[in-house]
Amino acid sequence: MSTRPHDGSPPRFRSGELRDPALTAALRTLELTVRRRLDGVLHGDHLGLIPGPGSEPGDAREYQPGDDVRQMDWSVTARTTHPHVRQTVADRELETWLAVDLSASLDFGTGMCEKRDLAIAAVAALAHLTTGGGNRIGAVISTGSETIRVPARGGRLHAQSLLRTVATTPHAPDGTRGDLQGLVESLRRPQRRRGLAVVVSDFLGPLDWERSLRALSGRHELLAVEIIDRRDLELPDLGDVVLHDPETGRTREFTTTPELRADYAQAAAEHRAAVHQALRSSGAPVLTLRTDRDWIGDVVRFVAARRHSFGAPARQGGR
Repeated sequence: MSTRPHDGSPPRFRSGELRDPALTAALRTLELTVRRRLDGVLHGDHLGLIPGPGSEPGDAREYQPGDDVRQMDWSVTARTTHPHVRQTVADRELETWLAVDLSASLDFGTGMCEKRDLAIAAVAALAHLTTGGGNRIGAVISTGSETIRVPARGGRLHAQSLLRTVATTPHAPDGTRGDLQGLVESLRRPQRRRGLAVVVSDFLGPLDWERSLRALSGRHELLAVEIIDRRDLELPDLGDVVLHDPETGRTREFTTTPELRADYAQAAAEHRAAVHQALRSSGAPVLTLRTDRDWIGDVVRFVAARRHSFGAPARQGGR
C-alpha cells in the first residue's frame, strides 16, 4: 500500500486491517489532501454539495427560467396571475447517506490508481464536505457478496471511522456480480429522515437501478459520483489480449482490431449516455472522477461550479 501517491492521485488501498499502520498513514495522507484543497474553496463557510431546495417551506417568489417546476406555488400564481415558486429552507442539520459500490468492476485501473481507490477518496471528500455543524453521515457499502452498514452519526471521529470501514471492506470473490439496484434500495428502506443521498459507483452493468433512484429522489436530494477508468471507454491497440470479467468469472481472448475497438468505444459511449440520462431524470447531478486525472481538482471544480451556479454565498448550516 503506497502512502505517497503520484501527483493528483489518491493513496492505494490494496489491503489492510483496521489497525494497520500503513492504512493509517494512507488515510492520513488522504485526509490532509482533502482538507488542504477543499478548505480553500469553502473559505470558512459550510458548503453543501447540493445547495438546492431543503424540506422546510419558505417564501414565494416569481418564477425564473431554470427554476424547478415541481416547486411551483399554484395558489400564489393564481392570486397574482404571475407564476411563482415556493422556496424552501434547508434543515439546520443535514443527514447524508452514502451508497458506496465496491463491486469487482472497481478493482481495476490503468491510470494513477484503481477505481476502488478513487471511490475511497470520493468518500473522504464527501465526508469533509458534509460533516460539521451537527450534520450526520452514514453509509451502506456493497461488494455484491456483502453489505456493510454504518449508522449516521456526527463528528470528525465518526467520519474517520466510516472512511476506515470503507477502506478495509473485503474485495468481492471472483465471479460475484455487483448489485447497484439493491444498494440504492438500501437507502430507501428503512425510511430515513430527509437529507442528501450520494451514490458512488462506476455504473457499469444493467440500468435496473433507475426506478429505485427516482423513488429515492422523492424524499432526498441526490448526487451521483461516477468513477471511470479510460479502459471503460476505449480499448488500446494491443493485438491479441486475454480479458477477464471479475463479475462473471469469464475469460475470453480477443484481437483488438480497429473494428472491435470502434464497436467497443461506441457501446461504451451509448451506455454512458444512457447512465447520464437516467441520472438526470432522477434529478441527480453527476460528479465524474477519473483514474487518469487530478481527482481532487475535479471535486474542487464541481463544488465551485455548483456554488457559482446558484449565484449566492453558501448558507451557514445548510445545503
